[in-house]
Amino acid sequence: MAESDNADDLKKKFAEALGAKKSNDTDSSTASDKGPGHAHDVHGQADQKRVFRRKSG
Repeated sequence: MAESDNADDLKKKFAEALGAKKSNDTDSSTASDKGPGHAHDVHGQADQKRVFRRKSG
């Protein structure tokens, strides 16, 4: 009986955490405060042809 109580308690905690996460994701007022989303051009130019070489050794 103690295992089922622990399992129910754990499920309740996970459900509350998921609900909090979902409410934070949908909050539009904080989304604009975070600044720009993804970094652009972090790897340099992508239009160059890539060169693949065998590993020697």
